[in-house]
Amino acid sequence: MRFWTALQLLTVMPSPRRSEFTPEALGKSLGLFPLVGLLLGAILLGLDMLLSLFLPLLLVNVLLLIVLVLLTGALHIDGFIDTCDGFAVKSSIEEKLKAMRDSRVGGFGVVGGCCLLLAKLAALIVLPEGLRASALILMPLLSRWGIVYAIFAFPSARREGMGWAIKQGANWRGMAVATIISLAAAVILLGWWGALLGVALCLVLLLFSKYLCSRFGGLSGDSYGAVNEFAEVAVLVLFSIAGGLGCTVWLGAAL
Repeated sequence: MRFWTALQLLTVMPSPRRSEFTPEALGKSLGLFPLVGLLLGAILLGLDMLLSLFLPLLLVNVLLLIVLVLLTGALHIDGFIDTCDGFAVKSSIEEKLKAMRDSRVGGFGVVGGCCLLLAKLAALIVLPEGLRASALILMPLLSRWGIVYAIFAFPSARREGMGWAIKQGANWRGMAVATIISLAAAVILLGWWGALLGVALCLVLLLFSKYLCSRFGGLSGDSYGAVNEFAEVAVLVLFSIAGGLGCTVWLGAAL
């Protein structure tokens, strides 16, 4: 039941069990957010292996990004774009949050969204070949852990909306389960490099989330989407750095 709640919240994929998004149900599902990311990663890897048989790598990368957006219903990238619109407001925190709630997309949001997709595409293109499979799996998995971390560790900017409801249900148990799942997956795929990558990502998201809190007085549902998108780019960049430092993994050799 908890997994289906997480799947229903984070994706548009059909769920055999529909549930109400109560704070209690959302809180119980937080620990399984990385498993939803694992499912997304498995889909991306499968498509990558299939499409690479007859399409050039650049086109495959573009299609993978499109599929990821479609599977998530553009939920997280929409939050990132709204957060960028909030950055464009120079007045009070209340006005920034109001701009983020506006259904219309501003120029800053459009530019931010384009830069985000370009950064993801470039990061996919330069991925070391031997690390590509592991990166496609861990990118959505670790970024969903990032959402759990942001929800649990940082204050809420609003006392309303889905973000507030999720924050109300957050607890140590969910954070611990999400961290164990994510760390285990990273270590299985990367060995001790996985632990290093996890620590590095935690530090990056700590700084990014603190910066968001300084601008908006806390985090909101849109902020959680922005954290996810930022984390996806960060994971891909960290993989490139690890590859440059000599990281090799068994999965790349197996495929």
